[in-house]
Amino acid sequence: MELDEFYSQALDISIEYKTEQENQKKYLLNNEVLFQLPFLSMVILLLAKNRSKPKVSEIGELVGKCLEDSMPTFKKSNQYISWSANLRIRTVKALQILEVHKLISIDNNVSKIKITNLGKKVISKALENEDSLTWNLEAIQYSYQNIRKYQQFELEIE
Repeated sequence: MELDEFYSQALDISIEYKTEQENQKKYLLNNEVLFQLPFLSMVILLLAKNRSKPKVSEIGELVGKCLEDSMPTFKKSNQYISWSANLRIRTVKALQILEVHKLISIDNNVSKIKITNLGKKVISKALENEDSLTWNLEAIQYSYQNIRKYQQFELEIE
């Protein structure tokens, strides 16, 4: 199935179920599944696509810092999302999904995340559209580049 075909079919399908305790409809795929894991997966692919590959041990914090720096909602928050244990757990789950589906690989020698050709195709497809996802991913990419430049600057000072 092509990605465009998936998007068009996803808009037409309504997945829901009824619980025995309630007569109200409940959506099978809630916001946690629909938004966060796919979005976090896209962020990880974006970070892995750059020349400076993230370390596996840093990925949770990096994703949090990038989200904090690039999204106005998180900038104003007094919660430090880069320290969120919940975000780190979800980031690990997204990392597992990407690895299982062969969108990334982990280089065990240096413990860094590498994007595969399939992963490059997926993130490139997401970045070629002109929508809010693309805009947010570009802002996150810019944030990641700034974080890496700042880290390099700190290393040069020491």
